[in-house]
Amino acid sequence: MTTTTTLAAPATPALSRAGLATVLLGAALAPIDMFIVNVALPTIHSDLKTSTTALEWIVAGYAIAYALLLVVGGRLGDVFGRRRLFTAGLAAFTLTSLVCGLAPDATVLVAARVAQGGAAAMMVPQVLSIIQATTSGEQRARTLGYYGATGGIAMVIGQLFGGVLVSADIGGTSWRPVFLVNVPIGLLGLLLARRTLPETRATDPVGVDRAGTALLGLTLLTLLVPLMEGRTLGWPLWCWLLLAAFPFAATAFVRAERRMEQAGGAPLLPMSVLRVPSMRHGLGIAIPFFTSFGGFMFVYALTLQDGLHLGPLGSGLALTPLALAFLVTSLSSSRLVRRYGHRVVILGTTVQLLGLLTLLATVLMAWPNLDVADLAPGTLLCGAGQGLTAPTMFRLILSRVPAASAGVGSGVLTTTQQTSLALGVATLGSLFASLATGGLEGALLTVTGVQALLIAGIALAANRLPDPRA
Repeated sequence: MTTTTTLAAPATPALSRAGLATVLLGAALAPIDMFIVNVALPTIHSDLKTSTTALEWIVAGYAIAYALLLVVGGRLGDVFGRRRLFTAGLAAFTLTSLVCGLAPDATVLVAARVAQGGAAAMMVPQVLSIIQATTSGEQRARTLGYYGATGGIAMVIGQLFGGVLVSADIGGTSWRPVFLVNVPIGLLGLLLARRTLPETRATDPVGVDRAGTALLGLTLLTLLVPLMEGRTLGWPLWCWLLLAAFPFAATAFVRAERRMEQAGGAPLLPMSVLRVPSMRHGLGIAIPFFTSFGGFMFVYALTLQDGLHLGPLGSGLALTPLALAFLVTSLSSSRLVRRYGHRVVILGTTVQLLGLLTLLATVLMAWPNLDVADLAPGTLLCGAGQGLTAPTMFRLILSRVPAASAGVGSGVLTTTQQTSLALGVATLGSLFASLATGGLEGALLTVTGVQALLIAGIALAANRLPDPRA
């Protein structure tokens, strides 16, 4: 008699509620830190005697490092284990937050912010990977809903909590608690991660595209460094040389990615994904949208405190209607897309345009005698429009990407988003700073007008987006 024994396949590790709370904590830290810093910028400017250019680097340096290393972080998690990379990224984020909070000058703060963006790029990609690997069915759908809401909640917390921390001036520490608060939260997250997260990794991971990463970094720096430094330094020759080098660096990056893909490799940003119409048309809309958003948050953070003298808490309160409206409408966007399709983007950008025009009218009629209540209608409409547009745009852009390339498409889109946020700070922030010498009111009106034109163009171009119901 012969007995046959069948070995069961190893069970997929399940994500517990504590594990979900842990990864969502990591997912929230990165955007919270992006928004919480905006509220602290004028206080950092006053305390460290920084230039506006340094303030731009504090915001954009984080976004650039995050964008550049985001795909790399995801691939390293596939190779070495997602829990391991999540833990390493969270540890690095905690350490760099400590360095930010103790920074003696702007140079150290900018360097620590760049490192912090790199740490976030190690940590955040593991969140979705862990969710995908450890959940299924209804649990996965519910978990992804929690993940989607995290960004909106992070915006609310960042605006309010940042204003409270800076206004409290705990022990005379001024702006420093906006970074130092990450330290105990990060340590708690590290303790929970070791106890609650299962380890997963890809069965057939792809390598890191070193050449592509280096060329993308060169491309971003040849564009953003002169845009942010040129005005302050009087546009020296090297700034013009860097700008002239930008198209060559971008061309070299595209060619290197094409060659690697044609050779059967795994490029950082596969060019074949851009041949998908929804990606090609969608990125043409996403770039100006997120450029406008990045510039909006930077410019208004400075205006509310330096121009209207609302203080850190008042500034946080003034932007809270925007954050709350963003959260509410982003949660309802999925249901609206099922009914109205791509027209939700047109609706969202129209509402945002109405908000920008309302802010323009408010500033023209009452500057500088404006308070939180005066600004609330405009910021509320802007937030509602952004909340309708951003998540819908992500869904529509990825809707025609083949399932096998979904992760690649998401990486391309997220990298574009973070790069555009940095570009918004570099371009609209620099425009605002150059005009502010002639008066903050005129600078604010000009930049807001440019943003309104960008959003109006997006509303018109949104008709080219695919209808997900088709």
